[in-house]
Amino acid sequence: MSDLADAIAARYRGPTTRGFVRGKLRRDPVVPALLALPPFGAVLDLGCGRGQLGLALLVAGRATAVTGIDLDARKIARATAAARDLPARYIVADLATARLPPCDTALVIDLLVQMQPAAQDALLARLVTAAPRRIVIRAFDPDRGWRSAFGLAVDRLRRRLGGDLGLAGTVAPQPIAVLRAPLEAAGYAVTVTPCWAGMPLPNVLLVAERS
Repeated sequence: MSDLADAIAARYRGPTTRGFVRGKLRRDPVVPALLALPPFGAVLDLGCGRGQLGLALLVAGRATAVTGIDLDARKIARATAAARDLPARYIVADLATARLPPCDTALVIDLLVQMQPAAQDALLARLVTAAPRRIVIRAFDPDRGWRSAFGLAVDRLRRRLGGDLGLAGTVAPQPIAVLRAPLEAAGYAVTVTPCWAGMPLPNVLLVAERS
């Protein structure tokens, strides 16, 4: 994992961005969780940020192509520069209205919790209509007791201090049953597993597969 993180970080310009990317790929439990899944094919990374996750899947040979979409133009510029010789493209767009390109696997990592419930529902409805073979969501589970309370407190503090996303307001986690319902109604088989790897957070990974 360290070698992969170093290889991806080296693609980015500036010590601050390289340090962020390296640390994120080394410490985030979603990285080994994704690498343990079957091959991804063409990936659509929604809310991709700096793009390090999709690039890691490409370099590791787990994805054949990546399309990333994010509203933050500065992050998209960094992702585009880092992906220079890889089959990846990054688009600045609002996910509430952006066209969702065809893909084999859609990644929705730490995105839904930042959206209001109606927007979450609308994005999931558009995703299942696009019918990728697999949809992978890391979601904040509001029903994990002390973990959920801790996660909400951390988010409030991060926003008060001007955290990375620079968003106002509070997160809006929906129960996992609400998130999985439209996936199962569309014919996906859904598994839910913890994705916190020793961290005191309530993150879970939903993997929705179509046969």
